[in-house]
Amino acid sequence: MRRDGEAYRQKHGVSVPQDKALRAITACRTSVLGGHLYACTHCGATEAQYNSCRNRHCPKCQTVKQLRWLEQRKTELLPVQYFHVVFTIPHELNGIAGYNQALIYNLLFKAAWSTIRTLGLDPKRKLGGKMGMLSVLHTWGQTLTQHIHLHCIVPGGALCEGEDGPEWRSCKGSYLFPAKVMSRLYGRIFLNLLKKAYHNNELKFQGAMADFAEPEAFTALLDALYRKEWIVYAKDPFNGAIGGLEYITRYVSKIAIGNERILSCENGKVRFKYTDYADHNKAKIMTLDTDEFIRRFLSHVLPDGFIRIRSFGFWSNAGKKKSLKQIRSLLPQQKEQIYDPTETPAELIERITGQDIFQCKQCKIGQLKVIKSYPSFRQSLQYLDTS
Repeated sequence: MRRDGEAYRQKHGVSVPQDKALRAITACRTSVLGGHLYACTHCGATEAQYNSCRNRHCPKCQTVKQLRWLEQRKTELLPVQYFHVVFTIPHELNGIAGYNQALIYNLLFKAAWSTIRTLGLDPKRKLGGKMGMLSVLHTWGQTLTQHIHLHCIVPGGALCEGEDGPEWRSCKGSYLFPAKVMSRLYGRIFLNLLKKAYHNNELKFQGAMADFAEPEAFTALLDALYRKEWIVYAKDPFNGAIGGLEYITRYVSKIAIGNERILSCENGKVRFKYTDYADHNKAKIMTLDTDEFIRRFLSHVLPDGFIRIRSFGFWSNAGKKKSLKQIRSLLPQQKEQIYDPTETPAELIERITGQDIFQCKQCKIGQLKVIKSYPSFRQSLQYLDTS
């Protein structure tokens, strides 16, 4: 990004959100953003640490934000079975999504929750009540191509109105709802929402997608998608509910690929590791031209202000505190997780990882103390997006 980002910007052009992300990532943890000079209280060794950009697309920062988010979510877990549910959209819609990011992503959230809510209220499914869902949007695959999907954590039960008042009804067996039932309902709901958006002239058709602006072409696309088998993946979370939360937390404030997967960047090529899930999860290496790598990376930058983490039902922010208190009163007592908002980032990291971030890396005895501050270059801060 630092070496070739400006050339890419001049050659191909970027959107405003992409420009903000590109500039922020380039400046992250450099003198551009300022920082501090630390000295060890024991051996006197000095170490300069520069500030992070705090951009939500940066692969290098916001670890503390992720940890805090995870700690808060742990306090909301109930002593029930949880399911990890993944809703995807067909690749035939990738082109349209590229020109209508916010709209398509919003439809994905709406269709996914509508599917869970509808089946939860259906008396045939033996729940017949209000369910909850926590969801995080992903738009990428291992090779940075478009793979738009929603990771959801769904408690296995519903808050219902029984004959004697509110009651909690748990799912029967080891599955949430039949996969085929979820898939067909979800696909139908999504396409109905997409059709409504088209008739309301909310969709933009540009570039290679321009032909779909014609009613005949769009109708043919819809017909093909109605016949297609949509995919909803549902199973128990990895290592229980906390395992499911830890899995989606990795993508709460980051994007697509981290530095640890990049093997080299030279001669106009980027080599990086990826897992080929279609080939028995084999570890492989891909090589891309620098421009193509940057294009794929930037294609996952979200529109300004777009909320990628959303909760629904009794987990929704509006009535979550009241709903969870009511549900807990209907379930066996459990030891509640406590979240301390006054805990400093250093204390949080040491409690979770056992590492003291202020311990001197040279002597392993002394503590690092600030002896000097470096100001940031104010003209660069206007490009940073911390939304």
